[in-house]
Amino acid sequence: MALVNEHFLKLPDQYFFSEVTKKVNSFKVTHPKAHIIDLGSGDVSLPLPQAAVNAMHKAAEEFTSSHSFHGYAPRQGYPFLIEAILKNDYLSRGVSLEPSEIFINDGAKTDIGNIGDILRHDNSIGVTDPIHPCYIESNVMCGRAGCFEEEGLWSNVVYLPCTPENQFMPHIPSQRIDIIYLCYPNDPTGVAMNKTELKKWVNYAIENDALIMYDSTYEAYIQDPDIPHSIYEIKGAKKVAIEFRSFSKTAGFTGVRCGYTVIPKEVTATTLKGERIMLNKLWNRHRSIKFNGASYISQRSAEALYTSEGKKQVKEFVSYYMHNTQLMKDMLSQTSLSFFGGNHAPFFWIKAPGHLNSWQFFETLLYEANIVGTPGIGFGQNGNEYLRLTAFNTTEQCKEAMQRIQQWAKQ
Repeated sequence: MALVNEHFLKLPDQYFFSEVTKKVNSFKVTHPKAHIIDLGSGDVSLPLPQAAVNAMHKAAEEFTSSHSFHGYAPRQGYPFLIEAILKNDYLSRGVSLEPSEIFINDGAKTDIGNIGDILRHDNSIGVTDPIHPCYIESNVMCGRAGCFEEEGLWSNVVYLPCTPENQFMPHIPSQRIDIIYLCYPNDPTGVAMNKTELKKWVNYAIENDALIMYDSTYEAYIQDPDIPHSIYEIKGAKKVAIEFRSFSKTAGFTGVRCGYTVIPKEVTATTLKGERIMLNKLWNRHRSIKFNGASYISQRSAEALYTSEGKKQVKEFVSYYMHNTQLMKDMLSQTSLSFFGGNHAPFFWIKAPGHLNSWQFFETLLYEANIVGTPGIGFGQNGNEYLRLTAFNTTEQCKEAMQRIQQWAKQ
């Protein structure tokens, strides 16, 4: 008899974002003439930078000849992309890494969800609240999160509240935590963590022999030169942190699928007997078992982003969404709504008016303004009175959506 992994049965019956889609589709059926503007999706709307498209075409042509055909990619990634990443994303910021410390993947979410495979199931984990559900649910599947309690919390998870009172910067916990998940600039709140705050977490990890999982997917949107783009800009971080990056939101690779994970060789974890083990080595072994490498075409496309033309186009790509963000921020400021974010990431964390909870706020905007947001409860209990809006739609759509919200807020 085959037995299921019963930890999967602890997961909600439906993926949160699928539930949002279901409600929106139901509204479309009953309101076929409504012009819905989607500011809830994390997907992008601009086409790929032309440099990436040109590289993709050229790479595809190589597959037409046996002399230039490419089969399985190196599991760690092609050297040409790894070298471009090291030079442009790290050396340019004073961070020295080895090529063997970079792992190319098919998007950050894959590695964030799988990285727990190389760590024991009984490690304690700490997460900011709110947080993207992927961080917790990937730990639920291996039994690390414990049981789901009536309060809407997982029994083995330490929640680090992020609220207006602490400017959405989690306080250092009084207890020891084995694995800490941090995402900055943050999805969903749009807040970025400065060097002073990030250094506190690196010091905590060093002092407590903890491991930080650092998601810097939105680092390209940082506007302040004093805010670190990588956790490795903080002294000592290479001993305690794994960093995840993606080309999805910096260059529109949501459909191309390419990103990378950094695991310095200094990062270790211990066996029950106290032996220190390099996580870089374990992750390399994990990939040899479960991964055949990101495609040659996607990696050549990503490499082109680091050319002079590619850098220019990526900058324009990011600037477009930050222009949307500023436009939305200016127009939201003219309403009575309380909101956060919009400075270093294309996200707004909007407080529900009156006594509405996040689902009620979501449905109110959908039915009364035909605007789709994301209910904050999907990101944790501290999101139950919030709605996330993104600036990833077109400028025209973002502007019209804000005009509708301004009108709605006057009612």
